[in-house]
Amino acid sequence: MLNFVAEMQAQLILFISGGGSNARQIIRYFKGNERVKVVGVLSSKANLEMEQFCSQRQLPFHNLQGKDFTTYLQISQELNANWVVLAGFLKKVPAELISAFPERMINIHPALLPNYGGAGMYGQHVHLAVSAAKEAFSGISIHLVNEEFDKGKLLFQHAVAIMPNDNAAEIEQKVRALEIKHFAPDLDAYITGVTK
Repeated sequence: MLNFVAEMQAQLILFISGGGSNARQIIRYFKGNERVKVVGVLSSKANLEMEQFCSQRQLPFHNLQGKDFTTYLQISQELNANWVVLAGFLKKVPAELISAFPERMINIHPALLPNYGGAGMYGQHVHLAVSAAKEAFSGISIHLVNEEFDKGKLLFQHAVAIMPNDNAAEIEQKVRALEIKHFAPDLDAYITGVTK
């Protein structure tokens, strides 16, 4: 049973697989926020830099490399999380975990969905595909998570122009800038709108 404060407050747990740049930005953004609080970070692999970042802020960090999703759910419940944010998380989340947070699991994708989504479309793979297709724009899509890769309800999209000679690394830089600028404020807008 969630305590009273947890019921009044959106309590986010962040799942990561990469370096954690989005997670760090989200943690900084919500510091001191009375309505939205980050309660912990769960990583699918070792991440010393993120672990130290969390430690400096007295924020729980768990390296769950090799652990199954039962552990993710157990820790999320122990920390009274009532929202899950996939901030660069690369594993496919199983139905049991999604159903534990109905309409309260949010992902960010580094392209303009429905294009360049689905299995295998993550990180550099996305930017290489966008570059190869000579797209005029790329961007980010923030969406609810359902049982299909990148098929949940779209909440926000932000686009950036791509120059004809931009390579995948340059596209990634532009998209990353959008992530850092928009992900946390969009989470704030959506979550506080839902929990009013």
